[in-house]
Amino acid sequence: MVLDYIIEDLMEECVERKGSDIHISAGLPPYIRISGHLTATDRDPLTPEEVQRLVFAMLNNNQRKNFEQNWELDCSYGVKGLARFRVNVYKDRGSVAACLRALSSKIPDMDDLKLPQVVRDLSEIPRGLVLVTGPTGSGKSTTLAAMIQTINKTRAEHILTVEDPIEFVYEAVKSVIHQRQIGEDTKSFQAALRAALREDPDVILVGEMRDLETIQLAVSAAETGHLVFGTLHTSSAAQTVDRMVDVFPPEQQAQIRTQLSNSLKAMLSQTLVPRHNPQPGQFGRVMAQEIMIVTPAIANLIREGKTAQMYGFIQTGGKDSMQTLESVLAQLYLDGDITFESAISKTSRPEELYRVVGPNPPSVAKKKAGSYDPKSQDMIKSRSISG
Repeated sequence: MVLDYIIEDLMEECVERKGSDIHISAGLPPYIRISGHLTATDRDPLTPEEVQRLVFAMLNNNQRKNFEQNWELDCSYGVKGLARFRVNVYKDRGSVAACLRALSSKIPDMDDLKLPQVVRDLSEIPRGLVLVTGPTGSGKSTTLAAMIQTINKTRAEHILTVEDPIEFVYEAVKSVIHQRQIGEDTKSFQAALRAALREDPDVILVGEMRDLETIQLAVSAAETGHLVFGTLHTSSAAQTVDRMVDVFPPEQQAQIRTQLSNSLKAMLSQTLVPRHNPQPGQFGRVMAQEIMIVTPAIANLIREGKTAQMYGFIQTGGKDSMQTLESVLAQLYLDGDITFESAISKTSRPEELYRVVGPNPPSVAKKKAGSYDPKSQDMIKSRSISG
């Protein structure tokens, strides 16, 4: 039986339902992730041949050959007037399978994302390393795109991105922008970064800092006067510093700590939390960020390897625009944007969340008489919550 739909139909359904991902595999109907939850479409389960037909329709001859040789493929696919998708094709029990991540055709704006002012300020610094971290699907690329677009609109800079694959396509406003995709425009992150310093960039975006050489090159670029943005799949500032240091041999770790203490300017560790009863026009998930600004005190912690003490400095760093993830989750809960259950599922420090909101929180904060100041980490006592 011939399928009565094509891959573009699934993409259109995903966009119309405000989904973030499409999953295609043999033996199951296509699934769409909506507001963080996987939802089956009303289509019939797919055969291996039907999956291959849907997936291969997105690939050119070189991409098909690459996949057939390596059994893994990252690429992008766009439908004019609809959206672009980041595509990962892989093997599942001998059959082709794929995951498609929907990318907005519109470059996100900081105001639309409700990013704190400090994030805008970080896009204005002239040099240094700024990291955006979080698990897969936490909106790292979206945050970085908003920062890059702010630079593009306000400064005449040469912006160079190295991505796998390219997610947001920028149009030059005040800046000159070159975007290089792994596998099409360059062979690797390392090769692109080695060449980057001869291409007169002011701003460099590294899509993923996944190995020793990429981290070393990115840190060196930040040290030599460039503004470098990068991402890692880590969930906190301390974990990120430890991860970056641990990829180096023991004899090089003291050196990379010193380099990081000098070049790292800030770290944004973020996650997406399901919104409680989203209203029409609202996103189904809301972002929560831990923000660490590298002050002289934190630079000293990095240099001495005392990353376990970072959280305490972030807690008391309100005057420097720092905030812990728990303070933001607490505020979102108190505002009624998320449930306490959702908040607790996103923290690795549940005792801190309980300390902030009390030992017996209702499932949703429906009313808030007082307020909570995430900068001071102290709640104003004159508040009441009714569940």
